[in-house]
Amino acid sequence: MPDSMNTDAQSRDGARGRYRFREYHVTTVPDSLALPAFTALCVTGEERNCGATSGTLHTPDELIRWIAGHCAATGHQDYEQTVRAILRAEPGAWQ
Repeated sequence: MPDSMNTDAQSRDGARGRYRFREYHVTTVPDSLALPAFTALCVTGEERNCGATSGTLHTPDELIRWIAGHCAATGHQDYEQTVRAILRAEPGAWQ
């Protein structure tokens, strides 16, 4: 039985366009004037995560100290680590 609702629909096998995309090459370099940012989130828990967070720290040693202290106080062993850095893009050429 023909579909009377789609009589005005365009054919799917019509002409197809061809698209070309160029690539833009960029190199990223860490900003030497900006401090990196480290954070840890305690994800220990069966029904829900503990949720304790280290806040923003600027060295891996500070982060490890916070994790060690939280672990010693609570016995929690699972953490999610986030590392952020400011990057500078050095544009390349279109290819």
